[in-house]
Amino acid sequence: METVTKKAVNPDTGQEYKIELPDPEVVRKAILEFDYSPDGIRVIEATHILSEKFQLSDEQKNAKKKNGERYLDVFRYSVVAPAFKYLLDAGKLKQPGGSKTPYFLVTQFVEPDSIIEKNYQKLREGLATELLQKIKDNTPAFFEELVIDLLVAMGYGGSREDAQAVGRSHDGGIDGIINEDRLGLDVVYVQAKQWKESVSRPEIQKFAGALQGQRARKGIFITTSGFTKGAEEYVKTIDSKIILINGNQLAEYMINHDVGVSIEKTYEIKRVDSDYFAENTENT
Repeated sequence: METVTKKAVNPDTGQEYKIELPDPEVVRKAILEFDYSPDGIRVIEATHILSEKFQLSDEQKNAKKKNGERYLDVFRYSVVAPAFKYLLDAGKLKQPGGSKTPYFLVTQFVEPDSIIEKNYQKLREGLATELLQKIKDNTPAFFEELVIDLLVAMGYGGSREDAQAVGRSHDGGIDGIINEDRLGLDVVYVQAKQWKESVSRPEIQKFAGALQGQRARKGIFITTSGFTKGAEEYVKTIDSKIILINGNQLAEYMINHDVGVSIEKTYEIKRVDSDYFAENTENT
């Protein structure tokens, strides 16, 4: 942990000495990671939390500085409170009620980018859940077509027409065959399982055997559920390269590559262009 040196004084003797305390930048980062309630947090409470986080010694916790006739805690008043003040001035914190005193009053975290990111992730999670349910409610044939659509969107197989021309063989446990690249230099065999239960090792073994029957080296096994640990460990031990894609990954790929989803709204987030103001300041 990075530290800074602060002056302290012994209240009994009046003797000054130096003490190492957490660096202000480290403290500011820790403050931004607090799980704030709607009412925020008091600096004195934050000081206690930070003391525990940084595992301060009793000497560091109790170090004092003189302020007139009073002795104040160095860590609280010379490190933590200034850190809050810095973040308040930077607009990364705010105080309920608009108070201007950061030392004693409640301070609340309000980071716009973090709020937007958190809400965005919630929307993605909800969309992924809805996508998986839509897939499970549909037919196995639909799922196999969806898988081909997704792989083409991810850059495999050239155009959708090329992938259709390759077709689905339904031969030996293989649901689809698609070119690995646009030139068709190699092919990838696909197995699509629209299951509720986790796919176990025997199912992967069957797929690996089907690949061997086709003298194939590469395969993708996609399911709407998940894979057992035994299945995941098995693919690491065989010569064929088999990629396992579970339901959560499937939904993420669909969202990332715009398969089965459409844009409802787009919001622009704008910031002050500091370069613009700097250039115009130089010209004045």
